[in-house]
Amino acid sequence: MNLIGTKWKPLILFHLLEGDLRSGILQKKIPEISNKMFTQTVRDLEKDGLISRKVFPVVPPKVEYSLTNRGKSLEDILRSLDKWGLEDCQN
Repeated sequence: MNLIGTKWKPLILFHLLEGDLRSGILQKKIPEISNKMFTQTVRDLEKDGLISRKVFPVVPPKVEYSLTNRGKSLEDILRSLDKWGLEDCQN
């Protein structure tokens, strides 16, 4: 729970289950998150080995995030949380 037990980490990880995403696209999928919190959260996830960050040498800078194997190992848990949340909202 220490690795994914914050408000934003599961959301970022869940969206990365779709595949690699550019930083701006990933952040737009979570409109409630501030720039500061997004940056802090992806840095924490990267430090914990759950996501990887790839920087492309282009102008303007392009950054892409993807799940590591460790992050992918959380897929069943993340999908279960999503399913539970959808069912809970209907009750």
